[in-house]
Amino acid sequence: MLPFSKSGPIAQRGLHTVIRANIGSRYVHVAERAYLAPLFARHRTYATSTTTITDPIVLTESRKTTPNSNKKTLVLLGTGWGSTTILKTLDTNSYNVVVVSPRNYFLFTPLLPSCTVGTTESRSIMEPIRHIIGRRSKDIRFYEAQCTDIDMTKKELVLEQGEEVDSASNQSTRINYDYLVVGVGGTYNTFGTPGVEKHACFLKEMGDASKIRRRLKDAIEKASFANISEAERDRLLHMVVVGGGPTGVEFAGELHDLIAEDLSRWVPELASKIRITLVESLPNVLPSFDKKLVYYTQRMFKKTGINLLTNTTVKKIDEKTLTVSNSVSGSETEIPYGTIVWAAGIRARQFAHTLRAKVPDVQTSGRGLIIDDYLRVQGTEDIWALGDCTVSKNAPLAQVASQQGKWLSKAFNTMAKDRNERTTSGSSLILTKTSPFVYSSNGSLAYIGGEKAIAELPFLNKSIVVGGPFTSVFWKAYCLWELSSVRSSLSVATDWAKRAMFGRTISVD
Repeated sequence: MLPFSKSGPIAQRGLHTVIRANIGSRYVHVAERAYLAPLFARHRTYATSTTTITDPIVLTESRKTTPNSNKKTLVLLGTGWGSTTILKTLDTNSYNVVVVSPRNYFLFTPLLPSCTVGTTESRSIMEPIRHIIGRRSKDIRFYEAQCTDIDMTKKELVLEQGEEVDSASNQSTRINYDYLVVGVGGTYNTFGTPGVEKHACFLKEMGDASKIRRRLKDAIEKASFANISEAERDRLLHMVVVGGGPTGVEFAGELHDLIAEDLSRWVPELASKIRITLVESLPNVLPSFDKKLVYYTQRMFKKTGINLLTNTTVKKIDEKTLTVSNSVSGSETEIPYGTIVWAAGIRARQFAHTLRAKVPDVQTSGRGLIIDDYLRVQGTEDIWALGDCTVSKNAPLAQVASQQGKWLSKAFNTMAKDRNERTTSGSSLILTKTSPFVYSSNGSLAYIGGEKAIAELPFLNKSIVVGGPFTSVFWKAYCLWELSSVRSSLSVATDWAKRAMFGRTISVD
């Protein structure tokens, strides 16, 4: 679902550090290499420096700039919608800003489903975080690492580098903060359903989209062999989507387009046999949308041959079948599948639960961090949280996180102008200098396949609900406007033009 707001949910690549020791010298050449720019398919050296290191094997924290002791240190955890919005709108001259995230890019999640079928290329919707930092201030530091622990008394964070980093140099690093913003986002929620993590694909990160793309390709290629039974062929060509929210609906729509527009030309003998089933536990899909749009979507799905199983819960997933239960009749059914995508539910990432454990008497929700109307994490001092890792009265939407980021950056800018900011806690200053955060819905958009989309847009005290081909044009135009840079907008527009002229490709490494 596209957040209707103006600001701009992957495989974690890890920051590789290459050390080449100069024989007979105390100097070591350090070249940090990362998957920085979507313009390149391979590693690209983006910064080099010569650093004196006592032990060339153990690389400790190195900084390009020396923090200004007259400024407070603001640490942003995550590079999602909330944290990136803060980074773009914060007065970075007023703080020592540190960004920590296991991924070195911002992911434009509304177009993630389209990456699974080749409508949009993955690199087009990945904006390198160092590009964003470079446009703001060279003094901002970025660490591609996972925050694994926190000492709230010392105001200290423990960082761990990614798994792909050489184990000889993979050690924890500690950094201090004055103010901390937790925007680590959310991950998939299996609700304890057996077999989900082992057999299903998810759709939260770019790595998930690549995995789905590979599964689809493998299923189609295996089904093309003549020496398999028709029952096995039917199983391989059955694509199941679990979850009738915006992500599941959009993926089902994109999958339909791949079959109707491309596979029907490449493998017509198989395309006619491919089936799509969407499983939803509620009576209807898209429960957050207007009922008119819900009925329109369900009618379009029926017309395009997408099978809807509503009031249906997944009980377990095996290697080749899933067991579902109908909540109305109580009957259970075993369904063979070739590819299954789990797009149902979301939960906070591990660091949110680590922080919760520090104040268990206050943080009593297992879904994430409880925050107040000023986005302060309850039971803590000078710690704020936003986005999918929080528990509040607002829904876990990208536009909510984006608005929270704008509000919080404005609050920090106001705090920086206060002469008492050095001696008064940030939590207290925000209470006296700002008004509580109030979310204002700017509407929602969703693509449903067949060059059709739906939109629910606020107008005065009512909502305008529209759906159809024109709405699809509006959805595409808004995507191009919402993307975080001109480079990304041009890349996506080029992808769409190539798809229109030459068709999609689901080829993978």
